[in-house]
Amino acid sequence: METLHKEFIEQAIFRMDKSSRMVKIVLDSITEEEIWQRPNKASNSIGNLILHLCGNITQYAISSLGEMEDTRERDKEFSTESGFNKQELLDKLMETIENAKQAMVTASLELLMREREVQGFKMTGVGIIIHVVEHYSYHVGQIAFWTKQLKNKDLGFYDGIDLKTKNKAG
Repeated sequence: METLHKEFIEQAIFRMDKSSRMVKIVLDSITEEEIWQRPNKASNSIGNLILHLCGNITQYAISSLGEMEDTRERDKEFSTESGFNKQELLDKLMETIENAKQAMVTASLELLMREREVQGFKMTGVGIIIHVVEHYSYHVGQIAFWTKQLKNKDLGFYDGIDLKTKNKAG
């Protein structure tokens, strides 16, 4: 069981690092003004999505899994329209991700299996990690889509990798 526990955490961290790499590529390709630009009134800016990711990951992984106080102010994640530049947002996100990964790495198997309530949902520590990874990936997809709309170009997330390679049997 310990091997599966370790593999699960390593794969979750790998996926989070992959999403972080994509966020860095996006932020390198947009201007300071574009960070707070919204596609329309029903959508969020890249800045809002990054603040939202920080809030959500903090609430789920750092607060709940890390057994710390929940201090999230969700409405501010979406109402903020300025106050952070690209580097500050990236630093905030990377610090949040590192703290979340630390909470994952140090979580015992017992803690991962224990059910608790987060944001009104009942889930185990395993469920929390799955949520954090998929939620991060989901919003990185939104960030990438909006950036492609802004820039009308491919972001090159997989430059240098042959994605047409077939699986090998066995």
